[in-house]
Amino acid sequence: MPVTFDDLRRPPLDRTALSAALTREGSLWREVEVLAESPSTNAVVAERARAGEPGGLVVIAEHQTAGRGRLDRSWVTPAGAALTCSVLLTPDRVPAGRWPWLPLLTGIAVSEAVRRVADVDCAVKWPNDVLVGEKKLAGILVERVERGSGAAAVVGIGLNVSASREELPVTTATSLALEHAATLDRSVILREVLRSLEALYVQWQAELGDPARGLLDSYVRRCATLGRQVRVDLPTGEQVSGEATGIDADGRLQVRTRSGPRVLGAGDVVHVRAVQVT
Repeated sequence: MPVTFDDLRRPPLDRTALSAALTREGSLWREVEVLAESPSTNAVVAERARAGEPGGLVVIAEHQTAGRGRLDRSWVTPAGAALTCSVLLTPDRVPAGRWPWLPLLTGIAVSEAVRRVADVDCAVKWPNDVLVGEKKLAGILVERVERGSGAAAVVGIGLNVSASREELPVTTATSLALEHAATLDRSVILREVLRSLEALYVQWQAELGDPARGLLDSYVRRCATLGRQVRVDLPTGEQVSGEATGIDADGRLQVRTRSGPRVLGAGDVVHVRAVQVT
């Protein structure tokens, strides 16, 4: 059921207040919409993009009933327990070959926002998760949408806020509540996430998406995947095992295996898991 004002633990988001805070003059964000319920905010924004919607749209769902992660994995949470939002970006100044950096950039934005306002220590997992320790706090899904006026990017963010352990779909997930966050106010957290994303995205656009201008180093500092033994599952059924040694200029994971170095793009992998060395 959609969240209501009767649920004092999970009050609804105030669209008017969010719009006033985020759509200021000169802001990247042009319009903020809050839906009581939606199968998928990414699907809503993608449809609007194809219909000609300009960049800067933000759509948030109080209850996302058929949310998707990468590779069409399901992502559903109780009403009001998470931040589920999608934004429309038009990075027309950035060459298409550098667009794979968008989910990595978004991961930095989410992790930094959570650190600042919730005081929860988190890191990014390549290619599209935010972790607290070994548990997933947030997921990111970026989709490219082709349209007549040029391609656009739909960036979806799902962040567990007040979910209890029993409400989370898997034991490998966590929430801000379970991590004793300084705030569970979704409005405060959302504003900080979008402001952080705006600052990083505007800089990325100005630098024409060049990761050597600081983005690569920034991501490497925050990446929990690097320096660990990992097992990477590929769509073919092949498994690549070795040490995750770096991120290259195209945002791909570098793995040192017994048979030599491998470089893997986000679209090439099904799972990336840290493994214990025995």
